[in-house]
Amino acid sequence: MDDAISLRAIPDGTQCRDKPGATTLLTLCLAVLVAQVDTAVVNLATRPIGDHFNAGVIALQWVIDSYNFVYAVLLLTGGLLADLYGRRRIFMIGAALFTIASLICALAPSIAILICGRALAGVGAALLLPASLAIIRVVWRDEAERGRALGIWAACNGLAMAIGPTLGGLLINQFGWRSIFVVVVPLSLAALVFAMAYIPESSDPQDRHFDAPAQLLGALALGSLAFAAIQSHDAPAIAMAAFGVAAIALFAFIKTEAKRGAAALVPLDIFSSREFRGAVIATIGMTFGMYGTLFLVPLTWQSTGRFDATAAGIALMPMALIFVLVSPFSGKLTERFGVRHVTCGGVAVISIGLLLIGLSTHQASIVPAEVALALTGLGMGFATGPLMGAAVAAVAAARSGTASALINVARMAGATIGVAILGAVFAVAHGGADGLRAAMLCGGAVQIICAAVAWTTTPAPPVPKK
Repeated sequence: MDDAISLRAIPDGTQCRDKPGATTLLTLCLAVLVAQVDTAVVNLATRPIGDHFNAGVIALQWVIDSYNFVYAVLLLTGGLLADLYGRRRIFMIGAALFTIASLICALAPSIAILICGRALAGVGAALLLPASLAIIRVVWRDEAERGRALGIWAACNGLAMAIGPTLGGLLINQFGWRSIFVVVVPLSLAALVFAMAYIPESSDPQDRHFDAPAQLLGALALGSLAFAAIQSHDAPAIAMAAFGVAAIALFAFIKTEAKRGAAALVPLDIFSSREFRGAVIATIGMTFGMYGTLFLVPLTWQSTGRFDATAAGIALMPMALIFVLVSPFSGKLTERFGVRHVTCGGVAVISIGLLLIGLSTHQASIVPAEVALALTGLGMGFATGPLMGAAVAAVAAARSGTASALINVARMAGATIGVAILGAVFAVAHGGADGLRAAMLCGGAVQIICAAVAWTTTPAPPVPKK
């Protein structure tokens, strides 16, 4: 399969077989920073944005969720386009769209334009991130080297968590909310420019084509699921209807893809791999709890008057810093202990962190919460890179774009549903410390269940020969 890869931008195709350079990895890491920093800083800006535009809660919710919604809807499309038309090309288009979207958000004259800009950023992310992960799968052929590259790539998620909230709080206090969108423009421009120089082009259509019915059904399923999660608290009847539409669309999508076989948008035999199934389940559990934590913990701190936006960002840093420090070593850990121990164990460690947050909500000291956040960062550092690596390594390189899109679908589905469900639990328990306790205990329990299920579906490492 690997030999079928087309390297149109490199006449003899040798560059992809050479040892990849640090600049190539830096370029791909910039893509993660662009998307994650943007998401992290916007969460802190909802109040000043609402004050500026005199916007209500629903409008502010869509400032956050229009990005997640469009990103979720177009992930499958982005992965397929990367495989069909060139992974570097789609990466560059995604970076360009993200740059344009950030400028639109920074200059938005109304809340409606701001929401549209955020949606366009979701389009850019849906092209950018699956392509970046697929490029790692294609360029780093050696499994050990790929694991190290993925560890560094994953560490950028933690770096974004570390610098995003803190930087966002400082920028909002000093320069206003528009500055948080300007700050990502240099990163996305750098990713675009570096990609032209340092990333080899690759594609592999293999008789696959743009499948309009599957695209529409997949978008409808993912979009309805995201919409149901977003509306679950404010409009439960509408959310249930949207969930029903998602279920019907998913059923029709599976029937359509089964008829197309290997030429499908999502070839269903990709799920025959136990490694891939285990990675999907563990990823859903991981982001379900983590994104709910990132949403509710700073919200509770600020609403109860414990911290302002800047202090809340600083208080989240232990989690992010440990994530950054641990992630580069996740490849080595996977080589030594196997994918199942590192990924499922990482998700289990996150669940311990969430449970500890829930049990410490009424503590006067911040220390137990900081220890709990450090544990969540440790678990994320263990699990994120190996989960992404397991997903793309479980399939042939020709399907790397599709596999990376699907694992990102799992990540976004877990995040969107986690924020919605844990947010609803938080609200039902009347918010504050009591609401946070209920939500974190619920999130920890879900993560333990997902870790256990993933353990049963992920193959055990081979027993070393004596």
